Amino acid sequence: MWTISQPKCIIFGKNSAKEFPYIENSLIITSKGAKSRGWLDYLKIKNFQIFDEILPNPSIEIAEKIISNFSSTKIDCVIGIGGGSSMDVAKFVGANLQKKKILIPTTFGSGSEVTKISVLNVNNKKTSFHEERFLADVAIVDSNFILDTPNTVIKNSIIDACAQCTEAYDSNNSNYYTKFLCEKAFNILEEAITNNDFEKAPLGALMTGLGFGNSSTTLGHALSYVFSNEGYSHGHALAYCTSVAHNFNSSKFYERFIKLVEILEFPKIKLKQNVDSASEIIFKDRKHLDNNPQAVTKNNIVDLLNEIKSI
Repeated sequence: MWTISQPKCIIFGKNSAKEFPYIENSLIITSKGAKSRGWLDYLKIKNFQIFDEILPNPSIEIAEKIISNFSSTKIDCVIGIGGGSSMDVAKFVGANLQKKKILIPTTFGSGSEVTKISVLNVNNKKTSFHEERFLADVAIVDSNFILDTPNTVIKNSIIDACAQCTEAYDSNNSNYYTKFLCEKAFNILEEAITNNDFEKAPLGALMTGLGFGNSSTTLGHALSYVFSNEGYSHGHALAYCTSVAHNFNSSKFYERFIKLVEILEFPKIKLKQNVDSASEIIFKDRKHLDNNPQAVTKNNIVDLLNEIKSI
């Protein structure tokens, strides 16, 4: 028996964020670039408050600061607009303020707008919280946002989506529904990368989020967090961590995945900390490792980290 969770409403299509009738007295959670990039003008939203200090890999302290600052303010809705970091904070804040949540991604890879997962830094470590209350009331996926997105952001976002859907397909927690979505998502993303047609990415990322959000990512994500904590972007870290994980798991996506990493030309990654201490951290990540299709020991993790170092 499986349970499928997803937002109450998913709106998809070019200009969909522009045409949505937003609630007044909303709190917008986003990054500094939201105003200069014209996102707020595009939404045509009125009578709102804004917190635009979200940085990559946000801390739980930032989320708690927003909750404290706005808990006594009249707010009817929390709107998260931006990359996965803005989505994660908006979900955490909206749930704790008990407000309606509208999530609008401007990068297409995390799938955070349709998952019940919020990833925040706790004591300088990326930590994923999984709760039904984090699900958006409305997720709006508007491909218009990809038109002015820097190529580096597109590359990191799309390989993130590729890692998520392929790991989730192999997950012990997968089911018929998630496997269908994950395989279809990878096919779309693969075509987008191979043909340099990134306007296909929003649909692929949306399907990825619905797929992995109802199963789980696995070993590749567990390996990646130690690299993310050292400053690598999430997608960049996954390009290599998921590659070695797919090889370890004998995934049917292995050859296709590494080909996409080669096309996107990601620089090599290096681990600064001691491999043994990193393996201890990774081995504690049971949310990902318990769903991995192959059992993983600490020695396996050490070998995989050394493999990444030698690439």
